[in-house]
Amino acid sequence: RHEALLAAADALRAGAVVAVKGLGGFHLMCDARSADAVADLRRRKQREEKPLALMVKSVAMARALADVPPESEALLSGPEAPIVLLPRRAKADIAPNVAPGRPELGLMLPATPLHHLLLRKTGFPVVATSGNRSEEPICTDEREALVRLAGMADLFLVHDRPIARHVDDSVARVYAGAPRLIRRARGWAPLPVPIREDLPVILGVGAHMKTAVALSVGRQVFLSQHVGDLETPEALEAFERVIADFERLWGVSPAAVAHDLHPGYASTVFARKLAAERGIPAVAVQHHHAHLVACLAENEADGPALGVCWDGTGLGTDGTVWGGEFLLGDASGFARVAHLREFRLPGGDAAVREPRRAALAILLELLGEGALDREDLECVRSFSKGERAVLAKMIDNGVNAPVTTSAGRLFDAVASLLGIAQKNSFEGQSAMAVEAAAFETSALSEGKPTSHAFPLIVSPDGSAVLDWGPLVLDLLGDLSLGVPVRLLAARFHAALADGILAASTHAGAHRVALTGGCFQNRLLTELCVARLQAGGFETLLHGAIPPNDGGIGVGQVLVAAARLKHLHRGD
Repeated sequence: RHEALLAAADALRAGAVVAVKGLGGFHLMCDARSADAVADLRRRKQREEKPLALMVKSVAMARALADVPPESEALLSGPEAPIVLLPRRAKADIAPNVAPGRPELGLMLPATPLHHLLLRKTGFPVVATSGNRSEEPICTDEREALVRLAGMADLFLVHDRPIARHVDDSVARVYAGAPRLIRRARGWAPLPVPIREDLPVILGVGAHMKTAVALSVGRQVFLSQHVGDLETPEALEAFERVIADFERLWGVSPAAVAHDLHPGYASTVFARKLAAERGIPAVAVQHHHAHLVACLAENEADGPALGVCWDGTGLGTDGTVWGGEFLLGDASGFARVAHLREFRLPGGDAAVREPRRAALAILLELLGEGALDREDLECVRSFSKGERAVLAKMIDNGVNAPVTTSAGRLFDAVASLLGIAQKNSFEGQSAMAVEAAAFETSALSEGKPTSHAFPLIVSPDGSAVLDWGPLVLDLLGDLSLGVPVRLLAARFHAALADGILAASTHAGAHRVALTGGCFQNRLLTELCVARLQAGGFETLLHGAIPPNDGGIGVGQVLVAAARLKHLHRGD
């Protein structure tokens, strides 16, 4: 065993990639100081730019790489051993391609004796990323790993304890005054969310991205570990295995299954098939309604609240793509009281991968055909004239260009307009880049860094739209005057917070829940909390349930329970 540890440590020093069996699966490790080793790992794993997590042997080593305030240290050194996002030090001895363009590093301490022993032998930080190919579940068995990780690892370091089920590393970040989970897995799953009344046994299957499933048993809703995106047969197999595990662990069979409103999600298809096979109800739950109810449940909040539900994608009740929503309600129902101004996404999913498409759509909405000649903007120059004409025609005719209110896509568009990012190699990349740019400016500590308009347009029927048009025009004007991009990114965040305050005031609710993937953004969340609290609002945030799609299974279960309760009453 000693020789095996020495061999693995020597291989890491020599620039090799080592697959190490951990607690809930394998990690792929390499020397985090070596740009060549990191580049080799990225090439093998086909993970171009997404930040990689690091494992360090001690809190002292973590402090040499990042700022570790007391709250983060407690999280880092806790028994759950999550990956904690921490502000990186300028002179940290870490290869620049570990987390390119990011102001933070994801650090974790060893979680098993084998990790402790290996890190003592190396004496330097190592990349510790999940042992899998993109969109596949993490490997748990050494025989499986020899096949699935072939060509990715040069050496395998294993132990003889079997792993019953895969569990990824949890990911957390301290912001808005408390630790908050970005990915809920080892250490937290399947800890329950307490509920004040007995519920029927209901299975919530989540959505399509960052999937986790939920199951109600008595007065508790259990939330599974992170399963991931349901893009591959392997991911679907892991998803079904987690559901079977849940039923076995608690010895129950669901009386109903809740799923997303989107009919094309693999989770929806599974839920409807399961319901048909077992003769139980399948309950469709609108995506953002589930986000709101999950946040209310975690905060043990009774009665309705205004949910600021901002994310990338969720099918709305009107058939369009929602994502910048203000929903007033609770588990029993909701009213859509406001939303972001609509725009089109030329190419649909292609626009998610290419923020420049959303930018061009917004420019066409604001400037008409003159937008196609804005050669001063990188997002326009990046397309040929022929491509611009085709995209404009798609938007004009509404062909493969769905209507959206998505805040996530608005972040994409602004990233592209400001020249920060034109393409995404992973989900949320451009939004993360806008946040990172904003943190580079001192404007945030100099008071309110915005004078940009983000008006709330209220209709006679009381519904309202937050109009991003004046905000985008102001940003473009400042950009043409040479205002630094980092300052414009800060002003953009501040304007969004102003808009959320205006919409909350219009809705008239005293309690506001901030939920959805956009509230993984520390800057946006903290600006919103400051404005809302100054305005006299009670603000609810996520903590142990992620604000992203990893938490909506809980909301699905509770919405389905409320609906079934009404049916039983004959409502």
